[in-house]
Amino acid sequence: MIQIRKGQAPAPLARAQFAERFRASFMDPAFRAEDASIDRLEAIAWAAFSEGRKAPFTHKAGEGYADPDYELSDEWVATKERLQAAQSRWADPATPSRVLLVCGSARNDGTCPGEISKSFRLMETAREVLEPLGLQTDVLDLSLLASDYGLKIHPCKGCLSTAMPLCHWPCSCYPNHALNQTNDWMAEIYERWTAAHAVLIVTPVYWYQSPSPLKLMMDRMVCADGGNPDPTATGGKDPTKAKALEMKGWSYPQHLAGRAYGVLVHGDVAGIEGTRRSLCDWLDWMGFLDAGAQARLDRYIGYYQPYANSHEALDRDEGLQEEARNVARAVAQAVAELRAGRLQAARPTLKRPRPK
Repeated sequence: MIQIRKGQAPAPLARAQFAERFRASFMDPAFRAEDASIDRLEAIAWAAFSEGRKAPFTHKAGEGYADPDYELSDEWVATKERLQAAQSRWADPATPSRVLLVCGSARNDGTCPGEISKSFRLMETAREVLEPLGLQTDVLDLSLLASDYGLKIHPCKGCLSTAMPLCHWPCSCYPNHALNQTNDWMAEIYERWTAAHAVLIVTPVYWYQSPSPLKLMMDRMVCADGGNPDPTATGGKDPTKAKALEMKGWSYPQHLAGRAYGVLVHGDVAGIEGTRRSLCDWLDWMGFLDAGAQARLDRYIGYYQPYANSHEALDRDEGLQEEARNVARAVAQAVAELRAGRLQAARPTLKRPRPK
């Protein structure tokens, strides 16, 4: 038996600390008329926290699972069923081709910056190419994390680093109602990635890296690459069972392999090539198929110029605008080849000697 290492987690919150954090959501003086109600709600939330009621609604897993008697979360089952339906649509040759357009910027004009992002404009340029070509587009604007009420992508908890089978597909770490880790957008995002025949990511560079909303999503996508579709096989989150299962031999299933991709990265000073490479490497690792050299683009907009007139710099850069259209055209062509069976046929199918 592999040793389970312990000793990092702090002691659970005391009641006073819990109450302080709970009441922070009710700071507005308008809530004072309901202080008695808030007291009652805090007592209920404390009970859920102290008892660890992560999933308040469950039912027995039933046939098809390693442990049919395990109590699966109803919310997790609902997400899995949506993913299965999306995978069926993706595999059906009669369905329209679909491209997921991901805007990685955290900026939009509905929050503090007060202005749209250049990533959103370039994404719209790509959409204007794709739709006349007959492809359905699905816009995933990650800046909504900064502007929509209560919307969250919670951080990855790193389950796979304990053992890959502990990372469930889809992620079962959230929602966790006992810890108030709810409104997790990833349940919907998994479905949208699964339904797509191609993904086109348009993003700026923040401090030599991907913006935090994009990185949050990327980390939570790890369950798509090697994740365990049966939480009952690990007794939920039992690290001992998960380690034993991995040591028996794990296949590291690539749940989203076979989709095409394009990437457009822009910046103003530095970091565009590294960010573009890391995004492409990530998608390659998951088994996505690149749409060619013209679909992997990094460019500066207003190099070393002020931020204030960067949109005007994009207006002037007609070459970049056309390159963005070419990214979309390359992705559209890759989708056509992919669905005709020609894109994968041109690439060797080799067994990975060291899957992970």
